[in-house]
Amino acid sequence: MTSSPATQTTTTEKPWFETLRDGSDVLIRAVRPQDREAERAFIEGLSSQARHYRFLGGLCHPSEALLSRLTVIDPVREAAFVALDTGEVNGSILGVSRFSADSKGERCECAVTVSDQWQSRGLGTALMRHLINVARSRGMRTMYSVDLASNAAMNDLARHLGFSCRTDPDDPRQVVHELQL
Repeated sequence: MTSSPATQTTTTEKPWFETLRDGSDVLIRAVRPQDREAERAFIEGLSSQARHYRFLGGLCHPSEALLSRLTVIDPVREAAFVALDTGEVNGSILGVSRFSADSKGERCECAVTVSDQWQSRGLGTALMRHLINVARSRGMRTMYSVDLASNAAMNDLARHLGFSCRTDPDDPRQVVHELQL
């Protein structure tokens, strides 16, 4: 008997090193509950514009509830990965990608955020390519994100990865990027 995509769980993936376009290496691994304080530091270290793009509005300090939501991953419906700085003892978070599936396990909403200092090095692309592969392996049919239309970097990344783009029918300031898996 085959399990449906909604009931499949993720296997434990081993961390791996990714070499970026500029030759720097980062460690990528699954998000863990122990990442709570590193996630807080990552969010608070983003520029106000990056936080605005990621959370579609103003956010200076993440709430405890948000930190729990971002670091305690439901292995049935979600996947999340962090890229860590290999040059630091504690390896601060440089980027995060994640998705959350609908109840049928057919569509998933995704997000990717890269710290301002690490943008334009290929980190967002690496994180998203892995996330797309995980979604495909779980039988998802569609991956999408809702982003501000003014987020040129995300629009470029989505286009580069093959996502289509349309204006959000509920808010013309937003766009919906969608990828058929």
